[in-house]
Amino acid sequence: MSSRKSRGFTLIELLVVIAIIAVLIALLLPAVQAAREAARRAQCVNNLKQMGLGVHNYLSTHQVFPPIMGNWNLAGPATPLVGSGTWPLGWAAAILPNIEQAQMYNALNFSNGTQDPPNTTVSYSKISAYMCPSESIQNGPWPGVPSFINYSANLGGPSAMASWSGVIVAMSGNSFSNCQCASNGNIGSFGTQGITDGTSNTAMFSEKLIGIQTPAAGGVTASSPLAKRVLFYAAPAGGYTADSGNAAQALAFAQACKGVPGSSVAVGTNYWSGAAWSGSHAGTLRFNSYSHVNTPNGLTCSIVNGEDPGNTNTAITAQSNHTGGVNVCMADGSVKFVKDSVNVQTWWGLGTRNGGEVIGSDAY
Repeated sequence: MSSRKSRGFTLIELLVVIAIIAVLIALLLPAVQAAREAARRAQCVNNLKQMGLGVHNYLSTHQVFPPIMGNWNLAGPATPLVGSGTWPLGWAAAILPNIEQAQMYNALNFSNGTQDPPNTTVSYSKISAYMCPSESIQNGPWPGVPSFINYSANLGGPSAMASWSGVIVAMSGNSFSNCQCASNGNIGSFGTQGITDGTSNTAMFSEKLIGIQTPAAGGVTASSPLAKRVLFYAAPAGGYTADSGNAAQALAFAQACKGVPGSSVAVGTNYWSGAAWSGSHAGTLRFNSYSHVNTPNGLTCSIVNGEDPGNTNTAITAQSNHTGGVNVCMADGSVKFVKDSVNVQTWWGLGTRNGGEVIGSDAY
């Protein structure tokens, strides 16, 4: 009776098997990551759709779009209506009952600021519908305020051409200490009749990465992965005048912001960006709004060489961690993905409600 001697794997065979497994993992891992990002992006789209539906329910009730900020004392831009808080409740608080957050809305006191004791419990609570799952920083940028927001309201296109030309704007020129346009005719309440460019061609909300603060922002350059979370100085050729109708100045600013050298160091921390969903601090627009100046996922830039709290002249840029662009909720409630490569004039046109631009669906 013969016996067969069992033979194990040779070293070469073992190495070949390990190599095959490594190749399979290398092929599968990007696919798994892509699938996860696709799921996160789908959730982000759903969040924006909820917000768009919430605004239209608000519109049905009040006949106007919600203001970017509500309870500011119109007698002066530095005093809230009641209480000591300097963070007036904004658009994200106004639409709460329309996004299945009626309990949160009912707990808010609109006669007080977000930091006043009657409102801190609610305004410091996180709301998942206002948080993009692709956001890689999960702590709010403002100390003591754990509730941040990744979605911003559209202020409008470049202010050199016409400030406050977006959908979610101030009710009065005195509503913001940084408005810089008290006589601007775009300020005020309006419904769909005020969107003469068409609701399907006008952006209402988009995405924005939350900012970082000192010391995290110290020394961040324009080539850094953190560059989108801070503020850079961009000097437009020929100056810059709000509401001048000067498209050349607007283009010069956009080009200056795009052309910031990679070695340039941030001039501001931008920690206002997305700091709190419930409202904005003392007229700081970068909390929960953005502007159509620089194209998606570009830098946020100021025309002031120093830290600027954010106003209608700032290029407050839509940004995301999604590959290649940002999700945008249009004024009709639909959500579209706009690529980083969108033409700058097309992006400006999407930002204005009454600029008279004609934009085809194949333009972005």
